[in-house]
Amino acid sequence: MSELPRAQDLGMMSCHVCRLVTTYSDDPDACCPRCHNRLHPRKHGSLARSWALLIAAAIFYIPANAFPIMRTQSLFDKDDNTILSGIVELWRAGSPDLAIIVFTASIVVPVLKFAILGYLLVSVQRSSDWSARRRAKLYRFVELVGYWSMLDVFVVAILSALVHFKVLSRVEPLPGVVYFGVVVVLTMLAAMSFDPRLIWDKRKAQ
Repeated sequence: MSELPRAQDLGMMSCHVCRLVTTYSDDPDACCPRCHNRLHPRKHGSLARSWALLIAAAIFYIPANAFPIMRTQSLFDKDDNTILSGIVELWRAGSPDLAIIVFTASIVVPVLKFAILGYLLVSVQRSSDWSARRRAKLYRFVELVGYWSMLDVFVVAILSALVHFKVLSRVEPLPGVVYFGVVVVLTMLAAMSFDPRLIWDKRKAQ
């Protein structure tokens, strides 16, 4: 079965702002006839921006796991927890379901995003012919799960707010949660910067 033609092959392109489909143009100054925003068939510097953001996220992911994200303080005890130690504490405290959810959102999802985005970037740079449809599904999966990575940050924020109502106990966010929030934002921006239409281009992406 022959491949379906791309919009570019049919002489069409869409506006990234209002989504109007218009005539394809290589003119860098071409503007959308409806909203007058600049038209471009592919995101400029898509691969370079995605790589930069992904590498930065990977760097920030190290202190996000090494530094404590939360301090639990009571009248006689004070305990600082990293992501992994917090998961262990949840398991020991009799909340295995919550421990699994936090482990999935804080460890599994970020690692999967790093792996999938890295693979997509490499495959596009090498003009891979392997199942463009499956790679497009991988990209949509990254976009879908991206927001759930913030679960760890929400848990710390909710615990801090709730425990502050108690007189003899307190929960404080620590620097690790800031690094983790930066990782989530950077991976989301990396996914947004990647142009999935490059997956369908046979030529070597620039």
